[in-house]
Amino acid sequence: MIEKSRQQSTETPQGSVMKDVAATQTSEQRLLSPEQQAQLCDWMHRIAKQRDRKAFACLFKWFAPKVLHLGRQRFGDASQAQELLQESMANVWRKAHLFNAEKGAVTTWIYTLVRNQSFDMLRKMQTNREDNLSEDIWQQHSNERDDSAEFSDHLLDRQLVEYVEKLPEEQKNVVKGIYFQELSQEELANQLGIPLGTVKSRLRLALGKLKAHMGEHHD
Repeated sequence: MIEKSRQQSTETPQGSVMKDVAATQTSEQRLLSPEQQAQLCDWMHRIAKQRDRKAFACLFKWFAPKVLHLGRQRFGDASQAQELLQESMANVWRKAHLFNAEKGAVTTWIYTLVRNQSFDMLRKMQTNREDNLSEDIWQQHSNERDDSAEFSDHLLDRQLVEYVEKLPEEQKNVVKGIYFQELSQEELANQLGIPLGTVKSRLRLALGKLKAHMGEHHD
């Protein structure tokens, strides 16, 4: 039980998306009759070769409930589920010519597009959270500087640096690179010789700790 709990707690959002999509895809393939599979292939063929909007409407109607369910399950928000549906099916329309029935089922191909779109949305959500957290910290610091005298400015600068210095070494290096040296995340990743994803995760952790420190100071 303990081991299972650990595995669940460390599961990434991307891994959870893959499980959800794979489960839906497997379940649907088992339920489809040969006639239904042939119908899906026919709609895909008509979309790819003829840009047939009626065929696309049929395909959209077929997959909409399933994709919306996945979206609500993953994001817990109806508007984001709707965005997942709209963007995924728009990709189906744009990329229909790439579908090859000899390489796999229509359901497999479309749910791969849904999975990739889910990943894109999760990345954007994470980036937005990091940007908002960063703005909270530096805006708070900037506002305090505007309302303070020169001596207070110096103390606030020193105080912020002290907060940064308290961070773990790896997180401190990322914050200094991004905000003090004004490097892009890609440039810093190259400079440190680490993956871009590692820079992002270290920055996210560091910003959370900085905000906590600053909140304690002002309480």
